[in-house]
Amino acid sequence: MQTVYVDILIFLNIFIDFFILFCVKNFLHIKVSFKRLILGSVCGSLFSLSALLPSLPILVSLLYNGCSAAVIVFITFGRSKLHTFLKRVCAFYVISFLFGGIMIGIYQMFKPKGMVILNNTVYFNISPVILVILTLICYFILYAIKRILNNRTKDYRIFTVQVLYQKEYVCFKGKLDTGCSLTEPFSGAPVIIAEKELFEHLNVPDEALRIIPFKSMGGEGMLHGFKAEKVELDGKAVNQEIYIGLCENILTGEIHALIPDEIAGVD
Repeated sequence: MQTVYVDILIFLNIFIDFFILFCVKNFLHIKVSFKRLILGSVCGSLFSLSALLPSLPILVSLLYNGCSAAVIVFITFGRSKLHTFLKRVCAFYVISFLFGGIMIGIYQMFKPKGMVILNNTVYFNISPVILVILTLICYFILYAIKRILNNRTKDYRIFTVQVLYQKEYVCFKGKLDTGCSLTEPFSGAPVIIAEKELFEHLNVPDEALRIIPFKSMGGEGMLHGFKAEKVELDGKAVNQEIYIGLCENILTGEIHALIPDEIAGVD
């Protein structure tokens, strides 16, 4: 019978949950502080104490894992819209499952001493060096999967966008769209298409709004837009005139804007 030490169990799962949450952050491009990642990791380590319980029925185990994932995601990434929250929970659950699967694969191949899986919780009584190596192997496997998936999606790139207007910055995630060539009709300045709700608190005056016609595969239409005082992509200022075209209920998930390649400087 394997002896389980509570201090090792908690420390181990803080370490593992941090990498899982870090993967979720990178996969979904979520802006979150290091402190919140640590807080979520500590929360996850407390849920890992289920390893000390008798073996749980599979349905109870699934329900417990789903609830714990929801709590960890909420503590780490904070409040969000329901569909965004569910997407984050699913990502956490899937990455945890993949992480556990890789660990089980290592266990089946090498049968490392001191490694057991109790109530879907991985426990190691091994040296910290081996623990770090195993965790990094899992992380780089997941990172490689992400790169492969991104490479299959042509021209897929995410930017952190900061728009300055009325002395206030609005920050959000935007996706490069090489098919977006929208311009403001009078100045010819390029347009970033962004969700209207991001700027509702700014109360852009009517006289500052411009009508921006557009054409797409879904038809033709008009957007209201305004000239940004300053735009930054990943912290780098865009040295040209930029307009923000306001759309509603077009973009989903963590992405709130479409950025033309002219602005992003991508060939």
